[in-house]
Amino acid sequence: MPEQTNKQLLDAQQAIDEKWMNYALSLADKAELQDEIPVGAVLVKDEKVVAEGWNLSILNHDACAHAEIMAIREAGKKIQNYRLIDCTLYVTLEPCPMCAGALVHARIKRLVYGAGDYKTGAAGSVYNLVRCEKSNHQIEVTTDILSEQCATKISNFFKRRRKEKKALKKQQCTISSSAQ
Repeated sequence: MPEQTNKQLLDAQQAIDEKWMNYALSLADKAELQDEIPVGAVLVKDEKVVAEGWNLSILNHDACAHAEIMAIREAGKKIQNYRLIDCTLYVTLEPCPMCAGALVHARIKRLVYGAGDYKTGAAGSVYNLVRCEKSNHQIEVTTDILSEQCATKISNFFKRRRKEKKALKKQQCTISSSAQ
């Protein structure tokens, strides 16, 4: 009987995680509409949205305007505290070292991410800053929630961007050739 209860709890948590990851994916869509890399993040406490964010680095000319940072900044202002105790951050892409550091400093309790980042991921893929025993705070991590949808969204964005750049380059070559 206890096994059944444990499985039910895990299934219930999975359903909650998928619900919030779908929300984060909708925020990633907002980023893409602004021609930003489609990453979305939502900060949740007691099943309520505390704050949300999406990438704004390109639009804001700000290397620090990642989805996670935007959500953390909004939450801090909203609750008037930089410590976001008992909050869970759902983000479509594994945090980079900058964002992982911010999550630790904000005392985020739990991190849930969709797609792993195998170039700069700092929550287990390349680095593991959120679980570093030398830090004064470690974060509980759940990975691969709706990972295929999250990875596909980012992958399709970069495929489209490469195609657009190639077409622009071809157009510029054509204009250059006809001007001579």
